[in-house]
Amino acid sequence: MLLLSKKDIQQVFTMKDAIEAVKEAFSLFSAGKSEVPLRTQIVSEDQSGTFLFMPAYVPTMKAAGIKVVNIFPNNIDKGLPSAPAQVLLIDGETGFVTSVLDGTFVTQLRTGAASGTAFDVLARKDAQKGALIGTGGQAACQLEAMICARDLEEVKVFDMNPERTADFVQEMNQQLASYGTHIVAAKSSDEAIEGADVIITVTPSKKPVFDGNKVKKGATVSCVGAYQHDMQEMDPVILTRADKIYFDSEEAVLSESGDILIPLEEGTITKEDFTGDIGEVILGNLVGRENDEEIIVFETVGIGTQDLVTAKAIYDKATEKGVGTVWE
Repeated sequence: MLLLSKKDIQQVFTMKDAIEAVKEAFSLFSAGKSEVPLRTQIVSEDQSGTFLFMPAYVPTMKAAGIKVVNIFPNNIDKGLPSAPAQVLLIDGETGFVTSVLDGTFVTQLRTGAASGTAFDVLARKDAQKGALIGTGGQAACQLEAMICARDLEEVKVFDMNPERTADFVQEMNQQLASYGTHIVAAKSSDEAIEGADVIITVTPSKKPVFDGNKVKKGATVSCVGAYQHDMQEMDPVILTRADKIYFDSEEAVLSESGDILIPLEEGTITKEDFTGDIGEVILGNLVGRENDEEIIVFETVGIGTQDLVTAKAIYDKATEKGVGTVWE
């Protein structure tokens, strides 16, 4: 069994690799070539946390996996990751666990790559400006995926905590300097999204974190943080303005995300407004962006196929390059 830490994964796997893996995962999912039961949730009310168990199986890859990921937003104030996790990669022919991967980093990579995939497939080709709302544990990979998918001149970052925002911006300008994108702190979400071609929200907020009326025409919006029914970081107004609404998995989103469930319940939108899953666009079964004026929304809650395909790709590269610790 191969143990792969974050440092190990960083040696062999890039954000570009992650986006390609997630594209494949969405294609497999939409083609019905993966088995992905809805994830099991156990809520810890006293800790404001959630335990999540996400299995997946892809017969053609001869691989299965399960991710144990626990969402504890208060960890940010303790200097700890808000989504600690492990991924177990399982040989589909023998049932043996072949690898245990740092699931926190795999989650960050594949969640960022979901937004990166959405922008790669759906965003305007000439996108220049980006906006990121939220600077928690998932934010760094979201930011990298945004600028990996599109050659952006500038990204404005906003978070309710100004000090954390400033620290995040300074760190990201150093870590992501090779991309050549200017990363700056915004004083408000309005300032962040002004003129933005691509927008990511990655917060655990229970109320909208931006004004949907101020999103420019032609923008692509990826909302990542609302993984429970009572969470709603997306302004419902953007759903009424959107020309197309895509999901990683409509079934998964409708089982969890307040971003979509609350507007449905309130009658702001109906299921007739949905365009479909992004995997169908990648497969060529659904149309993507048709002009530069369309506002496109992508809602993602994550599916097990993403973790499995990403983990398998990491494992294959690590094995090829002799990286990781063998546990015999």
